Amino acid sequence: MSASINLYCEEGCELAISEDELSRVFDLVLSEEGVERTCLVSVSVLGEQSMQALNGEWRGIEAPTDVISLECERPDDPDLGPEEPCELGDIAMAPAVLAAQSARFGTTPADEARLMAIHSLLHLLGYDHIEERDARVMEAREDELLALACGREVVHVATTRHDDDTPLPAPADDAGDGEDA
Repeated sequence: MSASINLYCEEGCELAISEDELSRVFDLVLSEEGVERTCLVSVSVLGEQSMQALNGEWRGIEAPTDVISLECERPDDPDLGPEEPCELGDIAMAPAVLAAQSARFGTTPADEARLMAIHSLLHLLGYDHIEERDARVMEAREDELLALACGREVVHVATTRHDDDTPLPAPADDAGDGEDA
């Protein structure tokens, strides 16, 4: 169980984590999800304009977004041979959007990139967050996997509910609300 990543970075775009770490995060998710075959994943790291065009094409939303996952095959597809790798799908990530989100959520760009890598791979494995119950399941799994990927507990941020791509309000000043960022 491993991920074979085909990484494309648009000129001037770079994730806050290395390709090796991205691969490590994907391998962790696949292992924790019990996937026993090699999975091929294409990852495109895009600027905001390219991500907005992709978001418009696939989701009908004319705004940049953090990540888009496009499923191809499932690891348990009965049509796949026992040793045949699974073409899991395509993931597009926008580092500028991730960096802005990390500032709003009080996390680091690297933690946001890890979270969105986990989030997008879970989508490719069949998780969704359209229904409230499914969103709670997906968010809990993201929290578990992110803590394993980071080697420490992380603060939960509800990120899976994309009702629209309206920017979130900036966080309030830390006035002793008792929550660590």
